Amino acid sequence: MDRLFEKQLNSTNVYKGRLLDVYSDEIVLPNGHKSKREYIKHVGAACVVPVDDEGNVIIEKQFRYPFSKVLTEIPAGKLDSKAEPHLDAALRELKEETGYSAEKMIYLGEFYPTCAYSDEIIHMYLATGLKKGEQKLDDDEFVGVEKMPLEELVAEIMKGNIPDGKTQTAILKAYYYLKNN
Repeated sequence: MDRLFEKQLNSTNVYKGRLLDVYSDEIVLPNGHKSKREYIKHVGAACVVPVDDEGNVIIEKQFRYPFSKVLTEIPAGKLDSKAEPHLDAALRELKEETGYSAEKMIYLGEFYPTCAYSDEIIHMYLATGLKKGEQKLDDDEFVGVEKMPLEELVAEIMKGNIPDGKTQTAILKAYYYLKNN
């Protein structure tokens, strides 16, 4: 596999933002030729599939500016820093966005949403033993919270009605986990 690796010659930060940084790197390809790679550095994120005792998933409806429409998603958010434990971020986002807390958090693994041009990693969790509380949204955050049976959510994903990648992956992993454990 070493024959597939690329070597970085230099790296230039071309944009530094609140959410992400954009880099342009000069590299050497496995065949010895030089090329460029443009990519995004991201602090990372966590997402949660909150399933209540009746088998309903707490889902969110949120307007997503790049697509100019409201999408169905699971609770998620970026880490406060690379050093923040992703479990802490998952618990925080669950509480802030939905008002729920969880007795049990089960790690479902990593998701690379855009591996061709970003180093973002989203850590996925299944939350059970839910307790309802109050939402604590950020000032620029507007989220509608609903319940949907897990089976129905899986069907909607399979029909193509839920396009968000982290939601698709985490829901299907949670469904498989709950059916087999």
